[in-house]
Amino acid sequence: MNAPSPAFDRRTGGPQFGGGMARRGAPVVKPHDMRGTLHRLLDATRGHRRGLGRVFALSGLGAASSVLSPLLIGMVIDRISARESLTFALALLAVLYAADWLIDFGKQWMMAAVGQRIVLHLRVSLFEAMERLPLRFFDRHQHGELMSRLTNDVDNISSTISDSLAQLMVYAFTIAGTLACMLWLSPPLTAVSLVSVALVLLLARTVTRRTRPLFARQQRVLGELDGHVEETVSGMATVKSYGQEQAMIDDFERLNERLCDTATRAQTWSGFMMPLSNAINNFGFLLVAVVSGVMAARGMIGIGVVSSFLLYVRQFSRPFVDIANIYNTFQTAVAGAERMFQIIDEEPEPADAPDAVDVDNPRGDIVFDHVSFGYDPAHPVIHDVTLTIPAGSRVAFVGQTGSGKTTMVNLVTRFYDPDAGRILLDGRDLRNYRMASLRHAFGSVLQEPSLFEDTVAANIAFGRPDATRGRIRDTARAAGADAFIGRLERGYDTVLTGGGSALSQGERQLLTIARAMLADAPIVILDEATSAVDTVTEQSIRRAMMRMTAGRTSIVIAHRLSTIRDSDLIVVFEHGRIVEQGTHESLMTAGGTYARMVADQTAL
Repeated sequence: MNAPSPAFDRRTGGPQFGGGMARRGAPVVKPHDMRGTLHRLLDATRGHRRGLGRVFALSGLGAASSVLSPLLIGMVIDRISARESLTFALALLAVLYAADWLIDFGKQWMMAAVGQRIVLHLRVSLFEAMERLPLRFFDRHQHGELMSRLTNDVDNISSTISDSLAQLMVYAFTIAGTLACMLWLSPPLTAVSLVSVALVLLLARTVTRRTRPLFARQQRVLGELDGHVEETVSGMATVKSYGQEQAMIDDFERLNERLCDTATRAQTWSGFMMPLSNAINNFGFLLVAVVSGVMAARGMIGIGVVSSFLLYVRQFSRPFVDIANIYNTFQTAVAGAERMFQIIDEEPEPADAPDAVDVDNPRGDIVFDHVSFGYDPAHPVIHDVTLTIPAGSRVAFVGQTGSGKTTMVNLVTRFYDPDAGRILLDGRDLRNYRMASLRHAFGSVLQEPSLFEDTVAANIAFGRPDATRGRIRDTARAAGADAFIGRLERGYDTVLTGGGSALSQGERQLLTIARAMLADAPIVILDEATSAVDTVTEQSIRRAMMRMTAGRTSIVIAHRLSTIRDSDLIVVFEHGRIVEQGTHESLMTAGGTYARMVADQTAL
């Protein structure tokens, strides 16, 4: 059953969660399709078929040595019975065992190399698919759960390919060769030995029917647990500030108990496989031993044939036991592969229209034409908004939290497409521009600063990686960030870890402002860019923002109304609708919503 969808946060575009016990929507696991998933994994081996072919050939040679050795042992026994020379047979047997060791070593070495290349391809395919997904997908999924798919699930596939695939090839050859030799030695004994094989296959089918959904559930709960840990660690300051340590521990224990219960049931059922298979095979071995002994006593077969056949019975039944055991490990791998393919199959961002064009030297004239939108179509966030932003103007969006300001920015940068109406840039619908070109036309400073594990200089130059160190320093100085960067241990070469957790919130924001300034985009978006800095720093940033936005179209979202008084146009939103627009002076004269907001802030 699908988990109910959480309510949507109209400001961020993501689900709303409350308190320490709230959980985001868990991923929906589709009905398990073993055959279809294995077929897709086989398709992923394209480009690696030559390496797999070599492994396949070595597996055949290894199986041949295993199949021939019981025949040679039977030959040795017959020669002993006939008091003939054993030199040739023993020498041949020694060569066969040595060749078997060398072949096995080469096969494992080649399989490790080929397997890891296949896993590399899968991991890259998954990461590339995630990069193509729209923000809507990430709004609905935990970051930790997605990380679990990229790491845990792919690692499970890796271990299965590297450790089990070569063995399965050997087993296939061994079963076919052994069966051929058994039929050649004695068809009646072969029929007797197949009884235990049929029982093992029936057992495997029964057990795997039970374990398959359990292993899929185990991977799903593991992803939830990873997501919870990632949330707790990254938000530890918030957890401690609100005294929610015990609530988070309770959440963790609940998920851990679910994982423990599911894993216990899965492992218990899969654990039945080996002991029951051994019992069945021991019974089959005893049955063949009795029947072959009776046949030998009646002179129907020789003692050498009895010895070879008993060895073949063990050799023939062992692969079935091992295959059944390996098949249990496939439950986790296939469940992980399905979860991986679910992401790859997700609908990516809309493709460029066939007649899409590049944004070439944009003026920055933006028009919202009767735009409506909802993150959840049943709950619209923007209602029939019409707005014109002239090229080169400074426009400020103001309003209470959840009024639709950030959603308007998400629409103009085409993180989302409107449900109704259209948005024009320089007279052309945004959907008629190539996406990559359109995104380069915007320089954004978001409310939550995002920094990467790299040097300070690389973070500032994220949108313009070819920038010189001198230009990076000049931009940082203009943004007011050069002073604190100079106090860092290695200055611009300091590596930021944990999203810049060693820096203050204001310092992180200054770096993202410097990044936007260096990108030098023709349209600038500032989403609460000064929300985390003190008033002195705010004034410095404001001056930098004025320089950065000069001659450019700029959209500023601000709660501190003092920072947007000199805007060319101030647009006031309430519940996804425009209720006022004009300059600071005209809106103050009107005495409406904006004037009340200014009065409220001035009174604080």
